[in-house]
Amino acid sequence: MMEWILLFLQIMLINIVLSGDNAIVIALASQKLPLEERKKAIWWGTFGAIGIRIILTLAAVYVLQIPYIQTAGSLLLLWIAVKLMMDEEEHSNVKEASTLGKAIWTIILADFVMSLDNVLAIAAKAKGEIGIVILGIAMSVPVIIWGSALVVKLLKSYPVLVFAGAGILGYTAGEMFMADHKVSDWLLGSIPHYVLPAITTLIVIGSGLLKRFVISPRSS
Repeated sequence: MMEWILLFLQIMLINIVLSGDNAIVIALASQKLPLEERKKAIWWGTFGAIGIRIILTLAAVYVLQIPYIQTAGSLLLLWIAVKLMMDEEEHSNVKEASTLGKAIWTIILADFVMSLDNVLAIAAKAKGEIGIVILGIAMSVPVIIWGSALVVKLLKSYPVLVFAGAGILGYTAGEMFMADHKVSDWLLGSIPHYVLPAITTLIVIGSGLLKRFVISPRSS
C-alpha cells in the first residue's frame, strides 16, 4: 500500500513540476473572457487535456516495453530533466482567446504540445500501473489548471520542489535504462541496479546547482 501511495505522489509531483508553463498558457488563453465563460473554458479545457494526456500516457506505457525504446526514452527523459534545471525562466507565448470555443481549443492544443515530457516521465515511472497513471493525471491536471497562478508562485518560492521533481526524473531515467536489459547488460555488465539511477539523479541535481551557483551569478 505504501509503495502505491509513494508512486502516486511521485507521479503527482512530476506532473506538477513539468506543468508550470501549461498553467500560464491556461491563464493567458482565458483571461479575455467574461468570468462565467472563463470558468467554462477552464472546465472544458481541463476535461480535454485530461483525456488527451491519459491516452498518450497509456500508449507510452506499452511502447516503452519494446526493447531499445526504453533506452531511447531514458536518454530523452534525462535530457528533459537537465533542461528543466538549466533553462532560463521562459514561458510560452500564447495569444489570448476572444471566444469560449477558441479558449477551450487553445488550452487543449497547448496542453497536448507541452505535455510530451509529462507523458514520457509518468509512463516511465508508472511501471505498468495503469490505475495510478489515470488517478495521478486526473488529480494533478485540475490542480495545475485551477491553481495556475498559485502553482507558478509555489515553484518560484520553493525551488526545492523543482529540484525534487527533476531528481525523480533523473532517477527514473536511470531505472528505464537498466530495465532495457539488452542494452544495459551489454554496456554495464553486472553492476548493482541502483548505481546508474543514483548517477543520473546526481547529474540532474548537479546541473541545477551548476546553473544556480556558477552560471547564473556570472551572467547577472
